[in-house]
Amino acid sequence: MTSLAHFEKIAGVMELPRQAVIDGRLQPSVTGRTFENVTPRNGTVINRVAECDAADIDAAVNAARRAFEDGRWRNLHYREKKRILFDLADLMERDAEILAVLESLDVGKPINDALSVDVPGAIRTLRYYAEALDKIYGEVGPGTGDRFSFTVEEPLGVVGAIVPWNFPLHMAMWKVAPALAMGNSVVLKPAEQSPMTALKLGRLALEAGLPAGVLNVVPGFGAAAGKALALHTDVDMIAFTGSGAVGRLLMQYSGQSNLKRVSLELGGKSPQIVFADCPDLNAAAFHAAWGVFFNQGEVCTAASRLLVQQDIADAFLDKLLMIAKRIVPGDPLEPATKFGAMVSAEQMQTALRYIEDASRDGAALRLGGKRAREDSGGFFVEPTVFDTVAPDAQLAREEVFGPVLAVSRFKEPDEALRLANDTVYGLAAGLWTRDINLAHRAAREIKAGLVWINGWDACDITMPFGGFKQSGFGRDRSLHALHKYADLKSVSITIR
Repeated sequence: MTSLAHFEKIAGVMELPRQAVIDGRLQPSVTGRTFENVTPRNGTVINRVAECDAADIDAAVNAARRAFEDGRWRNLHYREKKRILFDLADLMERDAEILAVLESLDVGKPINDALSVDVPGAIRTLRYYAEALDKIYGEVGPGTGDRFSFTVEEPLGVVGAIVPWNFPLHMAMWKVAPALAMGNSVVLKPAEQSPMTALKLGRLALEAGLPAGVLNVVPGFGAAAGKALALHTDVDMIAFTGSGAVGRLLMQYSGQSNLKRVSLELGGKSPQIVFADCPDLNAAAFHAAWGVFFNQGEVCTAASRLLVQQDIADAFLDKLLMIAKRIVPGDPLEPATKFGAMVSAEQMQTALRYIEDASRDGAALRLGGKRAREDSGGFFVEPTVFDTVAPDAQLAREEVFGPVLAVSRFKEPDEALRLANDTVYGLAAGLWTRDINLAHRAAREIKAGLVWINGWDACDITMPFGGFKQSGFGRDRSLHALHKYADLKSVSITIR
């Protein structure tokens, strides 16, 4: 059985990735600068990583362009593409514990979550798109007797992928895998808070035989490396997951450069609605708790708003609080830990500031509300629950990206649907009811890209993922994701 000592030993003996992967080689930044990589586990610097900027991005994009234009990947037979991508998945499986420890050290997530969710999810994603790459077909147009017409999907060229710190490896694979499967070259820019699994992925890709320049990994800060990637005129697409503020900048950079297409998966303020006829209050309470506290609340689809019908509100909240009280912050490398550290001191302070503001605004604090494990030096916040949160309160409207739940009550279903939609976001929503008519009506009326009925996060790689409104546009996961990394070409042959 694995133990804290086991994972600490892995952390102590393994090499922590620090160099960029550009054109098939491990490279320092052009300037030689590095930045401190701090683990939220205890607030210490664990390594220094290449601080890449516009010069490094230019080198990576040029390498990706050469790789695309000479066809070393794009024109490779599909059987060879599949073999290489499957070999990469096998190498990730071989090094699963190393990847999980890197992820846990970088972002503070519980090691068992990294081992059971993040790493296997990334591997399954890669295998899914590797298997799908030879199953994308064109169409034949209507025949006219003197013309034969058909469509083909062509890879875009160079894809810039900018990924977040909350699920660094998994989110990277949601973009890298379909982009590679369609024959593109990729420049991957990981978040500066979580560079290590992306850098490890770049190394494993070379070991698997992915040709040089096809996948480049360039760490650095968003204002330098990310901006340079988004402004580069030889990048054909930016695929991004992150904040709305950065998403807006990326659209501006697209307009200022070459009108590259942009795919955005942004924030959310997702409601979980519990109606009085909920078929299983215990299950609903479990999902209401873990829907917001999983991954320390640092989840774009976090169920950070709980809307519960007045008739059952007190009883339901008691059940939820019983579950939440057992969720205790712990050392991320301890296998028994289910709730780890927040990614950074900055993110921890953001959550604490929202908690302070909610208390000042009159919401009723029912659980938590403080920093935890402060003597460890790490960035821990207690699971926090506020009741009677006003619909127009800051906590009900803004994304905290932390372990803070806002509970509001409603009387009638129409009020619940109005409250659910009263947000600029539209990423996910959940509802609990026995009434099949209400379930269908609510699923149609709620403005969100994902709606879960009598469950939460109840989907997988086979279903598309993305939002409405200011939660962005474009879809990750499923076969739909493949098409956004391609251009549709119509070909007509005149018959004489």
